[in-house]
Amino acid sequence: MNTAAFAVNLAATAGAALAVLLAAFAVGVRTGRHRGVDVAWGLAFTAVAWTGYAFSAGHGDPARRLLVTILVTVWGLRLSAHIRSRSRGHGEDPRYDRMLAKAPGGRRNHYALRMVYLLQAAIVWFVSLPVQAAQYLTAGLGPLTVAAVALWAVGMFFETVGDWQLARFKADAANHGRIMDRGLWAWTRHPNYFGDACVWWALFLLVASEPIGWAFVLSPVLMTYLLAFGSGKPLLERRLGSTKPGWDAYVARTSSFVPRPPRRSPGAR
Repeated sequence: MNTAAFAVNLAATAGAALAVLLAAFAVGVRTGRHRGVDVAWGLAFTAVAWTGYAFSAGHGDPARRLLVTILVTVWGLRLSAHIRSRSRGHGEDPRYDRMLAKAPGGRRNHYALRMVYLLQAAIVWFVSLPVQAAQYLTAGLGPLTVAAVALWAVGMFFETVGDWQLARFKADAANHGRIMDRGLWAWTRHPNYFGDACVWWALFLLVASEPIGWAFVLSPVLMTYLLAFGSGKPLLERRLGSTKPGWDAYVARTSSFVPRPPRRSPGAR
């Protein structure tokens, strides 16, 4: 790896992530709703991947550079399109309403900039470090590539099918107020979050074939932590637990994260 070129790349990708999130912030200020930052999340990862692809030209293996960029792009654009479709016609996300209610002096936009947009830009940059590093590896693709693509496909399956199943469930008025416990949602309470974690561990595998790649293992660790223990699963389950009848029974029979067959009777998680 050309460390000098990679250092320049790190600055460029930080700028790309920041540019996307600042653009989303401008839209949020104009519309008075900051839920659009969730749409920008996938777009920011895509922007980072393509910035790295451009800056790594002549430095990394062409096949690896293109593969990792395409995998991130497919994941990022699908996620952004899904969130955009899901949020169309809705007001502010309750999560951001609660967060911004704490803004000192009522300065919601300034608080949102610091606590949402700039923080997410930093997380995007850090989580995408394995993608950026993979674009600078000179070694050709090896056996781990097959494992990486297979794990990425598993992740995309759980994300895409899980989101589709939930959207169909919510579209049926007869399901209003009910818990989605069918399909993949019978195997895990969060198939989309599990899929997301798989995708980022898969992307890490594309750099893990080289010793230097292990310097970036904290990136998928952070993403998995956020999904399973941070701003993903816990916040969502706290809200669902207080609004959905039958939630405790669903929790008792369904895995909290990693898929497994549903239990036939209540038991330990």
